[in-house]
Amino acid sequence: MGHSSHLKQHEKPIHARKTLFRLMSYLSCDKSLLFVIGFLIIVSIISNLLGSYMLRPIINDYIIPRDFEGLTKILLVLVVVYLVGVVAVYIQYRLLNKIGQRTVTRMRVDLFNKMEKLPIKYFDRNQHGDLMSRYTNDIDRISDALTDSLSDMLSSALTLIGILCLMLYISPILTLVAMITVPLMFLSAKLIVKRSSKYFKAQQETLGDVNGYIEEMISGQKVVKVFGHEKKIEADFDKLNQALNEKSEKAQFYSGMMMPVMQNLNTLNFVIITIAGALLAIFRGFDVGGLAAFLQYSRQFGRPINELASLYNSIQAAIAGAERIFQVIDESPESIDDTDAIALHDIKGEVVMKDVYFGYKTDKLILKGVSIHASPGSKIALVGATGAGKTTILNMLPRFFDIKSGEITIDGHPIQKIKRESLRRSMAIVLQDTHLFTGTVCENIRFGRLDATDEEVVEAAKLTAAHSFIKRLPKGYDTLLENDGANLSQGQRQLLNIARAAVANPSILLLDEATSNIDTRSEILIQKGLDQLMKGRTSFVIAHRLSTVKNADKILVLDHGQIVEQGSHEELLKMRGKYYSLYQEQFK
Repeated sequence: MGHSSHLKQHEKPIHARKTLFRLMSYLSCDKSLLFVIGFLIIVSIISNLLGSYMLRPIINDYIIPRDFEGLTKILLVLVVVYLVGVVAVYIQYRLLNKIGQRTVTRMRVDLFNKMEKLPIKYFDRNQHGDLMSRYTNDIDRISDALTDSLSDMLSSALTLIGILCLMLYISPILTLVAMITVPLMFLSAKLIVKRSSKYFKAQQETLGDVNGYIEEMISGQKVVKVFGHEKKIEADFDKLNQALNEKSEKAQFYSGMMMPVMQNLNTLNFVIITIAGALLAIFRGFDVGGLAAFLQYSRQFGRPINELASLYNSIQAAIAGAERIFQVIDESPESIDDTDAIALHDIKGEVVMKDVYFGYKTDKLILKGVSIHASPGSKIALVGATGAGKTTILNMLPRFFDIKSGEITIDGHPIQKIKRESLRRSMAIVLQDTHLFTGTVCENIRFGRLDATDEEVVEAAKLTAAHSFIKRLPKGYDTLLENDGANLSQGQRQLLNIARAAVANPSILLLDEATSNIDTRSEILIQKGLDQLMKGRTSFVIAHRLSTVKNADKILVLDHGQIVEQGSHEELLKMRGKYYSLYQEQFK
């Protein structure tokens, strides 16, 4: 799978403003706390601005007249003012952290719930590592922005307004002087932000590529090692890592430029105001306390502009992450059940496919006019060369993919008219590739039917020849499996998968080369278990060893998506056609 597959998911990325508003909608669930935070922000800003303004009366009314007693009292008031601000900021950040974590928790839940509703084809065409990156890196970016950046942005904006009002109140002339460098500050910020936001988005996407590649290589380490491709893999990773490095460097460079540029402009501004203020004090009688307070504000004036500009980068990174999360949330889910869809009860297991056409891509058909009739309890075997369409037929029955034309019915009901949950509950599927979850052996078998009792789990294991090896495990059925059952052999993992299908007690059984990864001795054992399992159930079996499907009620021979022969083992051998050739090839 290409490393940049996710870049093609959406030709048009979601607009940044739209994404930001959507992000805010997740915060709106905590409206009351947001109002409290807003109030605390205002309290901390007033405290900070008032503390700075108090320099004017302190200098004019107490320091210049040498009023020590009055100075002590006003300094105590100043301490109280700043303490109130400190407490407000502390509570504000505690609440913000709470809201931020709640919000990203809601987003994670929505993302995970949506993932469970996505069709199989979505996972086929998207790197798993890139999907993981959305749960981790992108969510982290949003978390950082919500817990720090958003409140800081609001605080900086309000501080800027407050400082401007107080500066105008102290001296309109000096305020005009202070405004000289402001357009230059905003222009610089705009240019830097424009560049950095582009690279932050590219950084997030490239990070998804790197994670996707790492995930692929971790799961494919045996293949890499057996073919000795370590050097090539390292070179490919270096290429991806270098791309990430370049994007990150540019993103960090432009965001890092913000602070020094703003600080230099701020220092220049401070020098100009100091000169102008000194001239006003000498020639126009401007009070020294007012000049000190104004200089304090002018020093603070650049800081919120600085913060707004640098925080914008953090917000941009969060928006880039949110876009990628919303891309998944906005993906088309599996089509919803028809309003008149029914639930299946007392299934006999009659499966009919009539003239079915299907292709994974619109321009390339895999199945071309396939018709099958499986009477209740019959065993249908599908044989043919790789790519003939055998697995595709099995994918059609539980509606992992929907057919292009034709009809599939179960007990006379078209599968489009059956509720998906009910349809899939009536089937159990055992694939060639095993998958076990982290948990005990018992829990893994019970995954087939969550309400199965311990006794039913053991019965299913006995039926499928898994019981004997489970009893030999250190803790039997309570043995903990990790990393997809890495402590078991391939055959043992498959036996557990088959036991999982058995405990589901399905009416229809789908076996896709279920015994291909099992040694001959285990296969003989498991074949007996499977024969027991298939009794009274409609079964579709794909097998690469034709000896395992001899006893099928009907064998269908597929070639290039069409059924070219069908009949029993003996009938097909007499035909001396495709099946005969396949059978002979296996014993050459």
